[in-house]
Amino acid sequence: MLTRKNPARARPQFKILIVDDHPLTRRGMAQLIAQQDDLLVCGEVGEAGEALAAVKSLKPHLVLADVTLPGKNGLELIKDLKTHHPGILVLVVSMHDESFYAERALHAGARGYLMKNEGGEKLLEAIRRVLAGKVYVSQPLSAMIFDVFSGRRHRADGSAIGLLTDREFEVFETIGQGMTTDEIGKHLHLSGKTVETHRLHIREKLGLKNNSELIKYAVRWTGAQELI
Repeated sequence: MLTRKNPARARPQFKILIVDDHPLTRRGMAQLIAQQDDLLVCGEVGEAGEALAAVKSLKPHLVLADVTLPGKNGLELIKDLKTHHPGILVLVVSMHDESFYAERALHAGARGYLMKNEGGEKLLEAIRRVLAGKVYVSQPLSAMIFDVFSGRRHRADGSAIGLLTDREFEVFETIGQGMTTDEIGKHLHLSGKTVETHRLHIREKLGLKNNSELIKYAVRWTGAQELI
């Protein structure tokens, strides 16, 4: 059962910043959190750049962030927060498959990963667990991570995509979105030469012969993720 505010009871409130590019999603999470005695939404933003500015001025205890954001993605935002605001906790709340993205998010510095389809009860559980200094992931993912560290299985994603660095993966995603080298460079603030170098490394790791094969592969993979 969801905990609702009790005016007769005063409890310390943890400040939460919501970072998601969908206004309806932000509003839904904010309304849910507003019903809690111990939680307070101090701000809502839709981009990573706005998030960094908001963290500096609002000083939240916890940031709820999506993986997919305009401009700089959620993984890069997490790294920036870890570098410039190491005391800020981050919980990723995303529609993207946890079996691939959660490991990257945790490696970047997030303290938890929750799929959006888990609902309000799980969101509050994840928030409070992370605020208590613990890590939150689903039971299946927790078992996967344990198996990886115990040597019983390979990385959670189990595919060649998992061999890509975060920056290579970011370039791979933009290729799948149909961006040209120049557009990728502007989007990620990279030189054309650097983008081409990343393209080459991605092709080598995925075993693809040329850029045409890379584009087809990236488009198919990106499209499949959007259907999840």
